[in-house]
Amino acid sequence: MELDYEGDLEPIDCWELLKSDDNAHLIDCRTKAEWQFVGVPDLTSIKKSVVLVEWQLYPSMALNEKFYDDVKSANLSDDSKLIILCRSGGRSKSAAEFLTSKGFNHCYNCVHGFEGAHDKYEHRSNISGWKFDKLPWKQI
Repeated sequence: MELDYEGDLEPIDCWELLKSDDNAHLIDCRTKAEWQFVGVPDLTSIKKSVVLVEWQLYPSMALNEKFYDDVKSANLSDDSKLIILCRSGGRSKSAAEFLTSKGFNHCYNCVHGFEGAHDKYEHRSNISGWKFDKLPWKQI
């Protein structure tokens, strides 16, 4: 089955790609509320910053009609390697497919996202995701 984007990467593989490739960038497509209350990846140790662009707008969760324009305003080339991250991998997959359809050639979905799936107690960050993998993050 052919994907409508470059593919899925585990959070640790996203981190390794970001560290090793100057043309790799991380787009966090969660909502402003999630960034504020849950935290964001911290790329300062590799001298990069996260591109924060909402795929859906909080609180309505309507699609951000300016998503493409907001991403383009970050001065990313069509050949940049774009790693898209959300809470658990769903929105980021949709965003990766969308950006690919708009001409970005290398869009990856960070599978499991920032917080990962629910555990048996309905808590996140305990079985998968950026935070579970102990990758750098911070509160903003």
